[in-house]
Amino acid sequence: MNKEENKQSVYSVKDFNLWYGETHALKDISIEIPEKEVVAIIGPSGCGKSTFIKTLNRMVELVPSVKTKGSINYEGKDIKKTKVESLRTEVGMVFQKPNPFPKSIYDNIAYGPRIHGIKDKKTLDEVVEKSLKGAALWEEVKDRLNENAFGLSGGQQQRLCIARALAVEPEVILMDEPTSALDPLSTAKVEDLIHELKKNYSIIIVTHNMQQAARISDKTAFFLDGEIIEFDATEKMYSNPRDKRTDDYISGKFG
Repeated sequence: MNKEENKQSVYSVKDFNLWYGETHALKDISIEIPEKEVVAIIGPSGCGKSTFIKTLNRMVELVPSVKTKGSINYEGKDIKKTKVESLRTEVGMVFQKPNPFPKSIYDNIAYGPRIHGIKDKKTLDEVVEKSLKGAALWEEVKDRLNENAFGLSGGQQQRLCIARALAVEPEVILMDEPTSALDPLSTAKVEDLIHELKKNYSIIIVTHNMQQAARISDKTAFFLDGEIIEFDATEKMYSNPRDKRTDDYISGKFG
């Protein structure tokens, strides 16, 4: 058995289907997502990428007309049998546009730990510092912790949102186009950060940016019309895709 086969799956998805009303948005999705790797999800707009990652923390259930069939197991347990609150503690989410709370930098990070019952100021101070260091933001904001988070630049706000996700000590971080609203310099900082974070977290990132997927991911899943066309090691998929549709998408013939 090689090292790859020994690697644990953090998510195991089997024959998963999802409908928004009559629209069949995800079709027979089966995928094993390995732990402590970066998995990129690529594909044209409307192919089911964001819907898929929102199923992984059950956020998609907030849409009234959703129906699903098939199974998603997280660390061996069916996510439907897991309490939503505990699932979302273990599976953090970072969105396309930075969405800090209208509070201080400190209170943004301390928010989650406080909800989980941590009241001790010293402990909260430690969590805030550790999370901001984890998001490579501490040096930039350590003297401004009581200032409103909206005073940060867009790139800093996005790293703050990553720090906020880290504060509750998740296992997995879902990222839905986390750099699409950022300038190239901020994008590079977030990409460097993702590279560091995968030592301790499993990361699943939706991206429109094929070069970004090539730079940061270990594995890539190519979605088209709600199906997974191909899932493989990123390097292999980019240099030698098995499916002509993958090749056409990666080489820019459509998208």
